Amino acid sequence: MTDPHLPMVISERRQLLNLAYRLLGSLAEAEDVVQETYVRWYALSEQQRREVAVPGAWLTTVASRICLDLLGSARARRERYVGAWIPEPVPGHAEWFGGPVPADPADRVTLDESISMAFLVVLDSMTPAERVAFVLHDVFRYSFAEVAEVVGRSTAACRQLASSARRRLRTVQGPSAGRRAEVVRDFKRAWETRDIEALIGLLDPTAIATADSGGLAPAFRDPIIGGEQIAHTWLDIAARNSAVTLLERTVNGEPGLVAQLGDAIVSVYAFGIADGRITHIWAIRNPEKLRPWTVGETTPDM
Repeated sequence: MTDPHLPMVISERRQLLNLAYRLLGSLAEAEDVVQETYVRWYALSEQQRREVAVPGAWLTTVASRICLDLLGSARARRERYVGAWIPEPVPGHAEWFGGPVPADPADRVTLDESISMAFLVVLDSMTPAERVAFVLHDVFRYSFAEVAEVVGRSTAACRQLASSARRRLRTVQGPSAGRRAEVVRDFKRAWETRDIEALIGLLDPTAIATADSGGLAPAFRDPIIGGEQIAHTWLDIAARNSAVTLLERTVNGEPGLVAQLGDAIVSVYAFGIADGRITHIWAIRNPEKLRPWTVGETTPDM
């Protein structure tokens, strides 16, 4: 079998992975989508592939439609999920996914911003059509005519979908990376030294902490609401897990923390920060979601 488009098709893999991760919030599912997209490409006859004018556009359309179908069934899957579901965290900077960050107009987000945990959590609250329309247009710069072809709605309807999604995301903007790093570093120090007053001072009074274990690791089931309550819970965690080492790491393109026990990463913490205080903590404990970080079987009660 010959494929004159092979180099171009293979070069699209990184773009497809970028897209599918933002649409699904799961690196494992994104990789499955990319694989299925290539399966469908090579299921075409050689003549059919030769007739595709822009293979990259064809692949993006197919991958987006697969994601749209998966998002449609995600609600049912989440209902069976044990505890809260949080998007899968990815290590390193946004360049971990590769690809240049485009120069964006003021009403667009950058690729960097679009993998932050706060961003992905809001995306997850959207309808599948809203999410696909917004990500394709505002993040990956596809025209609304192209988006309409994927979503199966009119161009005008896709404009409305993206606009609705954009309004939801306006509250996601936060401080600079440098300021975020300072807050996270101060939180780490206060947690390690068990300084309850410092922890309370760093947490917004209305802060929310959510844990995701999928029932596969110990974790609190219901979100903890209130800075003081979160501070006391985190001190309890420190007391029960003295062998764990906290490390500053980039989580979804922003400053975060990981908890390491031996050679295994057993927890990843992402933070929402506003006005110099932590407003959200997302604690990912599900070992299946921590595979991109390390491989380990021991999970302390965190």
